[in-house]
Amino acid sequence: MSEFLVKDGVKNLKKPGEKLVTTHCCYCGMQCGMHIRVNEKTGKVVGVEPRYDWPVTRGKMCPKGVTAYQTVNHKDRILKPLIKKNGQFVEATWKEAYDLIEKNFKRIQAESGKDAVSVFGGVSMTNEKCYLVGKYARVGLGTRFLDYNGRFCMSSAAGGFMKTLGIDRGSSLPLPEFEHTDCLFMAGSNTAECHPTMIQWLWKAKDKGAKLIVADPRETPTARVADVHLDLRPGTDSALANGLMHLIIKEGYVDYEFVKERCNNFEKLKAMVEKFTPEFTSNITGVAVEKIIKAAHIYGKSPKSIVTFCRGIEQQNKGVDNVSLYTSMALIRGQIGKFASGVATITGQGNGQGGREHGQKADALPGYRKIDNPEHVKYVAGVWGIKPEEMPKAGVSAYEMFDEIQKGNIRAMHVMCSNPAVSAPNLEHIWSGFKKLDFLVVSDFFLSETAEFADVVLPTTTWAEDEGTTTNLEGRVLRIRKVSEPLGESKADWEIMCDIAERMGKGNYFKYDNPKQIFEELRIASKGGKADYSGITWERIDKEDGVFWPCTSEDHPGTPTMFKETFGTEDGKANLAAVDWAEPGETTSNEYPLTLTTGRVVFHYLSGNQTRRVDFLMEQCPLPYIEIHPELASQYNIVNKDAVKITTRRSTMTVEARITKAIRKDTVFIPYHWGKELAVNLLTNPALDPVSRMPEFKVCAVKIEKD
Repeated sequence: MSEFLVKDGVKNLKKPGEKLVTTHCCYCGMQCGMHIRVNEKTGKVVGVEPRYDWPVTRGKMCPKGVTAYQTVNHKDRILKPLIKKNGQFVEATWKEAYDLIEKNFKRIQAESGKDAVSVFGGVSMTNEKCYLVGKYARVGLGTRFLDYNGRFCMSSAAGGFMKTLGIDRGSSLPLPEFEHTDCLFMAGSNTAECHPTMIQWLWKAKDKGAKLIVADPRETPTARVADVHLDLRPGTDSALANGLMHLIIKEGYVDYEFVKERCNNFEKLKAMVEKFTPEFTSNITGVAVEKIIKAAHIYGKSPKSIVTFCRGIEQQNKGVDNVSLYTSMALIRGQIGKFASGVATITGQGNGQGGREHGQKADALPGYRKIDNPEHVKYVAGVWGIKPEEMPKAGVSAYEMFDEIQKGNIRAMHVMCSNPAVSAPNLEHIWSGFKKLDFLVVSDFFLSETAEFADVVLPTTTWAEDEGTTTNLEGRVLRIRKVSEPLGESKADWEIMCDIAERMGKGNYFKYDNPKQIFEELRIASKGGKADYSGITWERIDKEDGVFWPCTSEDHPGTPTMFKETFGTEDGKANLAAVDWAEPGETTSNEYPLTLTTGRVVFHYLSGNQTRRVDFLMEQCPLPYIEIHPELASQYNIVNKDAVKITTRRSTMTVEARITKAIRKDTVFIPYHWGKELAVNLLTNPALDPVSRMPEFKVCAVKIEKD
């Protein structure tokens, strides 16, 4: 067990009979610094304290982080493997569970080929585990059908950054620089609720005179304090970004020297945005002309500015376009690669950055290499000790794997650290897919909605019972430290993958005794790739309190600020996006006259599989609800707390009304942290972005009625 001494100034946090272990939160991409309290006699986790010297969050924690320790010894923890018999789960030994998995995986692959078994990963795991998921699928099982839950979270940001900047790193600058900027432009991000420990940097910036612009259909707590709130119609971000760039060009705010030296496609962009006058943009977005003009002037005049965005603009069928356009807005101002200026996507999952870099994606290999590039395949195959021709081809995206199940091409699945039975769109299609599978294995520490469909459930460790690294939203690689021993018979995901690979006859490729050995292989596998970790070691992370990638050698300082001199494209120049606006995948009609958008609340995380088990968090927000504007509610004779039936072209659900002026009159909002009949993703549209394959969670047409 690793224990780090608490630094001066926080020694008073230590209580008699307890020790403090320094680590990071298990939830969002902020990866807040914390000390976990451990009873010295029992070894049990008993509490948490903030870490005041962590440079990213400086002692701040949100309600989820403060209570995260309560999941470690929770009464709902799965303590032994579970096997379903006659529709009911019964406890089993690990040997019985592994025997059943081996028997069924081998049978199905013998009957239908290697690709008949699939893997669905997750990015709340460490880098070591995420790296191993890709190797486990491609080497241990030999399947091309592999993807992960980041497809529902970060994939559009990745696609947009790769398209414009040539490298997908969540933030081009470190968070502490945010307080020194002159303008923060936040699009589709309710930072105050979704990443509350980040909001301190906003307040520090505003205290120094910075302006805040927020683009969001709702007047969120973040938008409430904005200098300009661009209350756009859901699905119109591309038009808004083009309209702002129209004015930036027209009013002479372009940094022409930067554009000439460091960007491509400016003339194409200029021609594209010419029609996006304030009036034209207002007609599309519903944002007042005066607001559009004011926002453009504030942003255009600011010497230093940062553009940030989140799932609001990314979870659309043109999320990559949205990201590319907002990034281009920063580029034509020359505001990337400079102090207190840049662009950032605010990562949703704890390891949303690292988890997408090292081979969990259907088309990617470690280091952000591409599986359709023969040289990339040759290099990684060499690291893994297989022949290049043995590397499976690219698979399909997370949602599309369920289409393959319906076609009969996928007959078995291993789901790790994910809950697609709640988090995927068009859930009845997902549920039908799980039922159609011949065999489903789920690795989790709670019996999630997905695990309920399983034939075998394998009990895994929580983040506090294993060690490794994660990468926060800045691109800073951190250390997660083991706090307590695994509860019951639970095992770490990496151990489980190694064990199953052994059963599948591939154990010689998975000889690891600890996560550090996996990280050492990851370093080699990522070397020379866009996400190069080869110069990062656990020892450096401990000594330097995190290391920013890319870091190409052990004497390389890491890269806190990206793109100072060049971009990650072939010619080193950024590619400005000349992209027209298009309607969302589903538009309103006489039958479905309103637009539904979805999002988080501060008290819950993702599918709620963890946070819905914490009493305090459930007391604060026990059930989902629908936000409705008073004028819209009056049309339907709905009052506060009435039951409201919401229907889309896919399904129906009923939740309680919450009447508020903090939302557009043509839009309704429902949070997404609940399962089964309370899952808003019963309603959402599976229309996929053509590049990222991200489903359109944020826009669909609905009708409502008083229930």
